[in-house]
Amino acid sequence: MKKTLWFLGIALLFTACFPKQTLPTKGTAQESHYIVVAYVTGWENNWGEYFEKANQVTHVNYAFANIKNGKVVEGDEGDAEDLNKLQVLKEINPDLKILISVGGWGWSGNFSDAVLTEASRQVFAQSAVDFMLRHQLDGIDLDWEYPGQRGAGNVYRPEDKENFTAVLKLLRTKLDSLSPEGAPYLLTIATGANQNYLDHTDMKTAHQYLDFINIMTYDFHGSFEKKTGHNANLYVSEYDDNERVISADIAVQQHILAGIPASKIILGVPFYGKWWKGVNRKNNGLYQPATGAAGGHNFRFIKDSLLTNNDFVQLWDSTAQIPYLWCEKDSQFVTYENPESIRQKAAFVKKHQLGGIMFWQYNGDDGTLLKAIDDHLK
Repeated sequence: MKKTLWFLGIALLFTACFPKQTLPTKGTAQESHYIVVAYVTGWENNWGEYFEKANQVTHVNYAFANIKNGKVVEGDEGDAEDLNKLQVLKEINPDLKILISVGGWGWSGNFSDAVLTEASRQVFAQSAVDFMLRHQLDGIDLDWEYPGQRGAGNVYRPEDKENFTAVLKLLRTKLDSLSPEGAPYLLTIATGANQNYLDHTDMKTAHQYLDFINIMTYDFHGSFEKKTGHNANLYVSEYDDNERVISADIAVQQHILAGIPASKIILGVPFYGKWWKGVNRKNNGLYQPATGAAGGHNFRFIKDSLLTNNDFVQLWDSTAQIPYLWCEKDSQFVTYENPESIRQKAAFVKKHQLGGIMFWQYNGDDGTLLKAIDDHLK
């Protein structure tokens, strides 16, 4: 969830650090209990498709608002118009909640300054609430990438840890004061899928101010590496010979061990994939050296251009529960999501009593992956 998603590096963790049994299990849950969060960006151009699919999501997070001079402001000129368009979705789905997401990968540079002092937190929090009210939204989502860490070359401080918690508490107080009798306003965040993020935040305290937490369980591997790997594997692959490994399962365990209730955890799913060329042919390119990444593409492109191309062989990593593509021509490897991996993740959410699924981002799908979420998260 970020302005330039492909350049995110992930801090990984040894799997040996985790006990095997940390997740609760459960049989079934009522359909209405599951949350489906769609991240929608201002640079998308297929607004008409939102209307027919409004009933397949419970929350829309509009990305992104920026931070300037310590205040939350519109990120682009067209944001006001886009946010107004989103309101039409409520005519189709009256229960839909629309939130403004603040920051992201590209606009997190001013978070640390904005929450540094009690006075600056007051200014920031009030501006966020004013933005929400001005655009008739249902809540605020903070996507700070990342507290106490550089991210995309951002200003950061050790104090970010306590200041992040403090501003969440302040926002919760302000939002609650607006709705003593009516429907409550929502406060959520996006978190990194690694222990490093949790070490630089106090989620055990912070979660009490939040309605739910979207874990960015993707970008595990990508253009920042000259070795292939899954973008969003559910479990650790048997082929992963890296010293440090990561998976959605591990990330969820980490968050629960940090003190976050499972019911507040929303599992992130990417509607895009990563692509390498010049890959070693062993294991059909899986976890193999590559001369370089060829970038990333959304699921629309992968479905229309690669899955229909006979040069690309569709394969399945049974231990990681995720698909990948291998093409002998130019030794190409592609990691992506498909309906079966969505089914597995929906089952994981149900089994471990998580709150639901989040995806980045709406425009990346032609409806195939969202339908899989809707079909299986029931």
